Amino acid sequence: MAGPTTAERGARRPKKGAAPARPSRPAPRRRLPPPRVLLLGLAALALAGGGAWVLYGSSWLRVEATAVTGVRVLTPAQVEAAADVPEGAPLASVDTDAIAQRLSERLPRIETVDVSRSWPGTVELSVVERRPVLLAAERGGYTEIDATGTRYANVERPPAGVPLLVVKPAASASLRRFGAEELTLSAVTVAGDLPRGPARETRRLTVVSYDSVTLELSRGRSVMWGSAENGAAKSRALTALMKAEPRAKTFDVSAPTAPAASRG
Repeated sequence: MAGPTTAERGARRPKKGAAPARPSRPAPRRRLPPPRVLLLGLAALALAGGGAWVLYGSSWLRVEATAVTGVRVLTPAQVEAAADVPEGAPLASVDTDAIAQRLSERLPRIETVDVSRSWPGTVELSVVERRPVLLAAERGGYTEIDATGTRYANVERPPAGVPLLVVKPAASASLRRFGAEELTLSAVTVAGDLPRGPARETRRLTVVSYDSVTLELSRGRSVMWGSAENGAAKSRALTALMKAEPRAKTFDVSAPTAPAASRG
């Protein structure tokens, strides 16, 4: 009987350098999670759903009260009314940013406010009110101006210890260049730079131009401050000058390196 031909032997012999063929394996079976894992997963879903229901669907964690702190001139009732906190709503759904925005828009006296949730049912409003550094006589009363130059409230009676601002620039180059608002900001800067003693005694702060700010103090005294620049140096010069010349009526610190005082 004839043996295999040369072609047959070549067909059965693997090619030189080729990897030997591997027998095919059946695809691995997909292992199902054990019952314990399924139970744990179902329990987690149940807890998540129950937690969501407690936060949003139940009557346990709902807004029942509003707490206001930090007010000085405003009353808690005014702040609560402006905040318009949705009483009875789920505490978790309260939009704290929207409440803060309403307060800033409706009560300009508020400088900052922190709105937070206090579980189980209180919305806390921590308020910081603006403080006046100057007053402007307007509309039969006074407008309070804070340290940023913001005019934020009208009052009938001036708060104690707050100087009156008088901006009376003539039709000058200073007014055309800076404008009344910039001159007001200069006055605010000067008020913030005053030493503690003179600040308490300042009754009026007058701005005629960018380079001409004067102060009227108690007992008929006055201070020529000049511009709002070099405030720290002018403050030190005024403190030293008032100690050296306690009977002086006029103090000039517009050039802080050469301050002057006179009794006339």
